[in-house]
Amino acid sequence: MQLRVVTTVLVVGVGTVLVLGAFVLGQIRDGLIETRVDRILAESARDAASATDLVGAATAATPGDLQQFMNNLYESLRTVGGESRGLVILQAPQNDSDVILTAGVSSPELVGVITPEMRTAVDEGVAQPWQYVAMPGTGEPGLVVGSTLPFRDAGDYELYFVYSLADEQQTLGLIQQVLIGGGLVLIGLVLIQTWTVTLQVVRPVRHAAKVASRLADGLLSERMTVRGADEMATLATTFNDMAESLQRQITRMEDLSRLQRRFVSDVSHELRTPLTTIRMASDVLHDRREEFAPEVARSAELLANQIDRFEVLLSDLLEMSRIDAGAAQLEFETVDLADVVEDEVEAIRHAASGLGVEVRLHVAAGRHTASMDRPRVGRIVRNLLSNAVEHAQGGAVDVAVASHQRAVAVVVRDYGLGLTPAQVDRVFDRFWRADAARARTMGGTGLGLSIAREDAQLHGGRLEAWGQPGEGASFRLTLPRTARGLGQQPVLPLAMRADEFTALDGHGAAR
Repeated sequence: MQLRVVTTVLVVGVGTVLVLGAFVLGQIRDGLIETRVDRILAESARDAASATDLVGAATAATPGDLQQFMNNLYESLRTVGGESRGLVILQAPQNDSDVILTAGVSSPELVGVITPEMRTAVDEGVAQPWQYVAMPGTGEPGLVVGSTLPFRDAGDYELYFVYSLADEQQTLGLIQQVLIGGGLVLIGLVLIQTWTVTLQVVRPVRHAAKVASRLADGLLSERMTVRGADEMATLATTFNDMAESLQRQITRMEDLSRLQRRFVSDVSHELRTPLTTIRMASDVLHDRREEFAPEVARSAELLANQIDRFEVLLSDLLEMSRIDAGAAQLEFETVDLADVVEDEVEAIRHAASGLGVEVRLHVAAGRHTASMDRPRVGRIVRNLLSNAVEHAQGGAVDVAVASHQRAVAVVVRDYGLGLTPAQVDRVFDRFWRADAARARTMGGTGLGLSIAREDAQLHGGRLEAWGQPGEGASFRLTLPRTARGLGQQPVLPLAMRADEFTALDGHGAAR
């Protein structure tokens, strides 16, 4: 921010100085040159009039006398003008007099600065014509003023005064240097002032950013220092009030979350003892159910099934409490994901066939090894398979395994009920069901997908879902093979089609 403000001020300042300097320099140049030109015109008009009067009053009649008069007139004009003014006297083009006088010239090079346009203006009788020229040899600016000298016996001659403007150019150069130096000093002072003022604003903002970063890192006791009673002090006070409010809210939420986790854990543990007793009694009843009346025997079977579900639910609740508390322990080993998936597919095939669901496994060629906690990854795959079989509606379930340099992946796809986009967003929520009125046939607890996603994240991987109503649903588990992460290129498409599963068999084997 500070650099941006200073850069903006620098650009605006340089632009302003350039525009203002050009304007001031232009005004000074115009005024200086205008004053000099007026002075030159007045001086040349005076000297030209004096020369004309002398020519008119001259009594010389012979060529020799006229030449001597011309020489005297030239020397007189040179003496009056001094070294700062050149003098050129030329015979007029229309002068056809038999008396030819040798005209005076201060320097032969000065004749070259007299342009044809200038001579034409003098010959046409224009009153005091003048013109800017470049001085010969130096290229410095100059000014030429012309007039006529009519001789009675020698015809018309042209008188030109050549003035150098080198002094004015030098003055303008000095003024330009002063303006540039002053502009640079002014810009430097403005930059220093801008940097100082901006720093007074930016320093509290930087401090607030550092405090906010520490708050984000969990250091909830961090606060800004309040100095004075200006806007920055108000900002610091408001920031501190916000931090205190957030600290209270976060502390309250942490306490509540800790109490909830402890309650779930304590209840789950406390339920273990009576559940064990109930399990023992249920086993006795279940083993002797054939001795009971049919309705009592059926009750004994239902009791045993529900106790099984209750035990699974308790195990899931305990697992979720360990994950929430950050106490989940992983034991990594190098395992081929295809072997894990194949074991789980074989374990569920019998239950799936009872529902009329065919589970097809497709494995790409090669080994798909990665460092993983095998029991947890097996639990993820088992949850995905049971969920797919549950919703396949008697259709097939395709399972694909593949890998690349960075990751391994498994996709489980069914072609049954499917999911809406809103359901996809909630499919990993705890105890959420797509159809709450639909009975479970695989004995799920509603926590399987939630635990599966947590297990995937503990491995540094991802568990993603896709679905379309009437087209089925697809789940993709991706795990990293190395510490470099999953990479940008997905191993398998999330929404795989049936022909893509078949195409995978061409690179591996269907099992």
